[in-house]
Amino acid sequence: MTMLHIKAGPFDFEAKLEEELAPGTCAKFLTLLPYRERIIHVRWSGEGCWIPLGDLDLGLGFENNTSYPAPGEIILFPGGVSETEFLIAYGPVCFASKAGQLSGNHFLTIVKGKENLQALGKMTLWQGAQDILFELA
Repeated sequence: MTMLHIKAGPFDFEAKLEEELAPGTCAKFLTLLPYRERIIHVRWSGEGCWIPLGDLDLGLGFENNTSYPAPGEIILFPGGVSETEFLIAYGPVCFASKAGQLSGNHFLTIVKGKENLQALGKMTLWQGAQDILFELA
């Protein structure tokens, strides 16, 4: 089981890669590590934060995809009718864009620090973009 450390704003999380359920997405994400970006609050989906990636083509299709990630689940939308993006659910989410409801590949699950997800989400909503770093644990 591959574990990642996530530093988002002032919070630390540990997450496991869902390698059996989303092997292609996990393998691709590992090539991006360490991955640094900023998260912003979602526009349409509910209680989540996202990393917009524009027209970036990661060469992925759908696997283990969902429109309703649970708090602590991280999904990747591989692009198509909307831009490529990562989404981190911190509360109820129905994944969507201006194109309508979407589904993304659930490839990473936060297993430690979930009690801080709501605080991170509210901080991102009210204070703006937060730095985020994904790296091997």
